[in-house]
Amino acid sequence: MADLRIDVDGHELDAIWLDENPETKAAIEAALPLEGAASRWGDELYFRTPVDAAAENARTEVPVGALAYWPQGNALCLFWGPTPASHGDEPRAASPVNVVAVLEDVSPLDAVEGGAALAVRRG
Repeated sequence: MADLRIDVDGHELDAIWLDENPETKAAIEAALPLEGAASRWGDELYFRTPVDAAAENARTEVPVGALAYWPQGNALCLFWGPTPASHGDEPRAASPVNVVAVLEDVSPLDAVEGGAALAVRRG
């Protein structure tokens, strides 16, 4: 069973929590559900949240399907492919992010555009 459900413009996706950023994970989990109109930056969607967490084990290169928190912008980010900051096909954030979960299937995200409604809730 999935830990999280992520709805992106009617596409319901499952995600599993990761343990590399426990303080950020706890802050996001306490704030759930979270939702907003997402902006698109390459193959990344992001939206601002009321969560305020510091950089923990922040990094710029992230796995495909990463759900990450961007401390610099108080935003949740969803990565599934290259961004303008990438060196090749890997997902790469503009500045370091705290990865908190990973999606099981990212294939529906290619059809999503900026301004997509994005919601994150418990699974």
